[in-house]
Amino acid sequence: MTAALLAAVAAAVGYGISTVMEAVGARRSPGAGALRQPLVLAALLLDGAAWLLSLLALDRLPLFAVQAIQASSVVVVVVLARFVLRARLRRRDVAAVAVVVAALVVVAGGSGDQPAVTPPPGFTAGMLVAAGALLLVAVAAYARGGSLLLALLAGLGYSLAAVAARGAHASGDLLTAVRQPLVVVIVVGGAVGVVAYLRALERGSAGGAAAVESVVEVLVPGAVGVAVLGDTVRHGWAVPVVLALVVAVTACVVLADSPAGVAAQDAEPDAGHVGGPARRAPG
Repeated sequence: MTAALLAAVAAAVGYGISTVMEAVGARRSPGAGALRQPLVLAALLLDGAAWLLSLLALDRLPLFAVQAIQASSVVVVVVLARFVLRARLRRRDVAAVAVVVAALVVVAGGSGDQPAVTPPPGFTAGMLVAAGALLLVAVAAYARGGSLLLALLAGLGYSLAAVAARGAHASGDLLTAVRQPLVVVIVVGGAVGVVAYLRALERGSAGGAAAVESVVEVLVPGAVGVAVLGDTVRHGWAVPVVLALVVAVTACVVLADSPAGVAAQDAEPDAGHVGGPARRAPG
């Protein structure tokens, strides 16, 4: 369980750094051109590494725990902006960082070691249908959709990928898992998440997009994990874990609107701020 927790935390750090890199790259090259930005490409590689770490975490931890820890990547964004960009932190931001950390300790304590279990009949077919529907909606929304709608779709894409990954792990080792039809869901969900989130960052506030994406990415997979995939909470920990999840998500929303997050969004990748050696750095 300790290794899985460390993997989840490392994934959150990676996602936090890549979020800022993606925000800067998307602002400098709108639309599909963002995918040709070296900064965005580097961020996607970092996303990939973070995703692999999240897979390790999902093998031993329930979805609600892994997703809550990953949502704390907004803490990384805010703290990074404070120390690298000298952005201002409000008192509420400092308090929110402490609250997120404390809440995640409770979530981790209430989850325990839970290897993935075999999904119910029809799970794979249902996930494939959901992936197809989400892809169609995302394609339709790409041209005219607003930032918050795109962030919602990004959150749903990442949620779909996380749920599919947790279900795929029930088959055994990682090599066996990647040979399943659920890999199609993981790829489609991840692709929708990446493209929709980049578009959301281009069209609106990075803080607002991060808030919507974070809430969706915690609540949707967590609910599916408990209702469908057999994820459970330790006996006597149900109320503390639920309260901790609510508090953590609320604090993440507060941080998403932080002036530090805005500074990270508006930063330019020069003067060693983003793309240089200092390497400072989205449902």
